[in-house]
Amino acid sequence: MTPMLGARNVTLAYDAQPVVAELNFDVPEAQFTVIVGPNACGKSTLLKALARTLRPVSGEVLLDGRPISSYRSKAVARRVAMLPQSPIAPEAISVRDLVGRGRYPHQSLLRQWTDADAEAVRDALHLTGISDLAGRQLTELSGGQRQRAWLAMVLAQQTELLLLDEPTTFLDIAHQYEVLDLCEKLHAAGRSVVAVLHDLNQAVRYATHLVCMKDGQILAQGPPDEIMTSDVVRATFGIDCRIITDPESDAPLVVRKRTPLP
Repeated sequence: MTPMLGARNVTLAYDAQPVVAELNFDVPEAQFTVIVGPNACGKSTLLKALARTLRPVSGEVLLDGRPISSYRSKAVARRVAMLPQSPIAPEAISVRDLVGRGRYPHQSLLRQWTDADAEAVRDALHLTGISDLAGRQLTELSGGQRQRAWLAMVLAQQTELLLLDEPTTFLDIAHQYEVLDLCEKLHAAGRSVVAVLHDLNQAVRYATHLVCMKDGQILAQGPPDEIMTSDVVRATFGIDCRIITDPESDAPLVVRKRTPLP
């Protein structure tokens, strides 16, 4: 069966400096995939390539078996939604208008704003818990509120696949778990979700498919309770740890071994 989205022998670079080399990866469908790894290992770079915001130096990203570069931008945006690390908004835009921009891929000269668009915006605002902020200017919000507004815009696209690059950035711990709970609900409803996270224990608790990256390569991937071992953590992050069972979720729990003070 042809995967919806995948990378084939992809090499990715910035200013001719390779970050990812000849990588192969298929996005698991109807899974909550979390990518973890040390800083600058290629996690965000891979997401950008999958979203067609970064062109590979070599290799191809395929959407439904065809090069993603062969599709029109709106056609891709109706299938794949991307939340980047540091999105940029126009000045003096309201939260409602920002979220409404998520409906752009569904519009054309013959199809302008409809009741379905308005409903999609209302649903996205509700799901992210910011309905009461809809009339506020984005610049008036806290960092966590802005992050949820951007997430609402992505949800308003109503795509089959969501690519989220560090979606819990700027959020306090309570809102981090709200966002992860939302991702879990979206996955349970049949959507494919791919997120880059820094918190390893949040990753293994929520992911149904975990990807560990280092130096632009995938070291291990699969269900967290199958691949999360002390050897994998050491190879990925260079730390020694114990893996125990989380008493709340039964997921693996990574506990770093204490290093004696010199």
